[in-house]
Amino acid sequence: MARRKCNRYSGIGGQAVLEGIMMKNSEKYAVAVRKPNGEISVELENYQGVLHGSKVKEIPFIRGIFNFVDSLILGMRALNYSASFYEEEEGEKQNQKPNGGGGEKLLNALVTVIAVIMAVGIFVVLPFFLASLLKGYVRNASLMAIIEGVIRILIFILYVWGISVMKDIKRLYQYHGAEHKCINCVEKGRPLTVHNVMRSSRLHRRCGTSFIFFVFFVSIILFFFIRVDGVAQRVILRILLMPVVAGISYEIIRLAGRSDNIFVRIISAPGMWIQKMTTKEPDQSMAEVAIAAVEAVFDWKQYLYDNFGYEVDESWMDKNET
Repeated sequence: MARRKCNRYSGIGGQAVLEGIMMKNSEKYAVAVRKPNGEISVELENYQGVLHGSKVKEIPFIRGIFNFVDSLILGMRALNYSASFYEEEEGEKQNQKPNGGGGEKLLNALVTVIAVIMAVGIFVVLPFFLASLLKGYVRNASLMAIIEGVIRILIFILYVWGISVMKDIKRLYQYHGAEHKCINCVEKGRPLTVHNVMRSSRLHRRCGTSFIFFVFFVSIILFFFIRVDGVAQRVILRILLMPVVAGISYEIIRLAGRSDNIFVRIISAPGMWIQKMTTKEPDQSMAEVAIAAVEAVFDWKQYLYDNFGYEVDESWMDKNET
């Protein structure tokens, strides 16, 4: 059967971590890390998520809220695992795993809460107060809502650009690119080899960067129509509406990952553009780490057979890797 050119949804997603990548497929997730000695360590675990088995998690616009919470929890776990290889001096406890003790779990929860509070302060509260400085010059409430949204997007872009100059963040962005390249490789119907991964795109519509942009875009629309009097009430309203914004944004990015019509391409364009800053071209060693993470949770050969109609054997892979 002829190979199809269009992307086919695979269901796998991931996240870049310290010198590695986390990939998730259904309830399985794997963290692949390039250890200081050059070896690749892969940790395979199950994560069922909050409210596992509840029908609430299947309700459109509600499920996005819980998926967002799950991504925060799982992301912190993956980051902790990858960091465990670099916590000690050279040669000491490089193979140590997070002990998962009660104290560590409490610390992880505290760090996550602090991170969320800081994000709300920087990207929700700060733009509101900056926009309010123009209140004496702009009398139109609708225009003020738009200005606030634009400020929020500009702060995010400046933040992404600012941290990109840091050496460790640049490598994180390279692993982010490797993650996208792997997913694009299999969703394009290509065998998962280093050669094919490296020639795949580092941009992907289901990226968390695009999700954040959709959050900002949806918030502009909601705050445009939903208004209250009083500074305190307006700040509280923005914070309380964030779960609603996240739920709507999740449905949009879910649609973007499964469709390729002109409307989806248009609304995805800004997020894809921002991804050019949050992803960098990886090297081949990073692609190897990404492949290891994918193969731990995803049978890509069966996926190619089911969706693109052909089998891949090892001799074919060796021939096309050269």
